[in-house]
Amino acid sequence: MSPSRTVPVAIVVAGLIVAWALYSAMDGPWPPFTLLGGGGQGNPSLVRPVGPSDHILGNPTAPVIIVEYCDFDSEFCKGFAATLHEIVATEGAGGEVAVVYRAFPLSQKHLNALSHAYAAECAAQVAGNDAFWRFADELYAAQPAFPSRYGELAKAAGIPGDAFASCYADAATQVGARIKEDSQNALDIGATGTPYSLLLVRGKAPVVLDGAYTYDALKQIVEQALGKAP
Repeated sequence: MSPSRTVPVAIVVAGLIVAWALYSAMDGPWPPFTLLGGGGQGNPSLVRPVGPSDHILGNPTAPVIIVEYCDFDSEFCKGFAATLHEIVATEGAGGEVAVVYRAFPLSQKHLNALSHAYAAECAAQVAGNDAFWRFADELYAAQPAFPSRYGELAKAAGIPGDAFASCYADAATQVGARIKEDSQNALDIGATGTPYSLLLVRGKAPVVLDGAYTYDALKQIVEQALGKAP
């Protein structure tokens, strides 16, 4: 059997197994955000510092970073992902805004949520940061996606099929610890659903952004964080 045909088979088998498995805190308040009526429940000071192992869209040294905890099967995460991409393309065009994705699969609600998180992490492990974001886009576009399509989505994202299938077949070992760490951090902060995000502004305390914000609402928040809005 050719490699191109063995990849989907390996992914489907692994999917059946996986489907059943399961910047340091900033100082000082940020009053302007309160005036916008933003925020949410939780303890944002517990957010894990952004590091080189994170999946970053935009400039890693941006003064404003949005850390999102999301589930690839959540329709709200899908909509918010489009908003975040637009924010990075516009407000972050000069390198001032970036987005970090962290896994928070709601397996109780979405049967394939953990499988998707494993697959996305394997995409990153096999082909790097840019491949992660391409694969994430494919997952959202195919929502609700199924593990049997991972080979197809990986190919569309330009990810080597054999390497991807090999990682996914042993995903719990290969990338499981990373997903558990992301999810636990979300729970520690106070997340109960997705999307759940933190706004990190250099020199300020992190702030919770609970829920899917519209582009206009998030643009206002980001511009205020950058000192561009009254």
